[in-house]
Amino acid sequence: MYDRLRARKRDDESFTDLIDRLIDESEGDWREGFGSLSTADADALREAAGASRERLNESGVERQAEAIDRFGEDADADGVDGGDDRTGDDRTRTGNGGSA
Repeated sequence: MYDRLRARKRDDESFTDLIDRLIDESEGDWREGFGSLSTADADALREAAGASRERLNESGVERQAEAIDRFGEDADADGVDGGDDRTGDDRTRTGNGGSA
């Protein structure tokens, strides 16, 4: 670092003067605009993020459908009746309540 500063130092200035000059020559605060993108870059990033989000949503829907299918297959393999329990009619599962 010292060699780089010495190379930029003028004969009539001290290192403090050099640093002051370099700071004054800089175009404002380096933090201004940090991380900002051009319009084209921002549009490309927005498009890439949207496409990624879309792929994630699609794969989520597919995984959910597969899980529902597996759940149904597991229930069938266990011999669980797929009937509607909301009716209160449990004759097919227990054999109770029917006319004999």
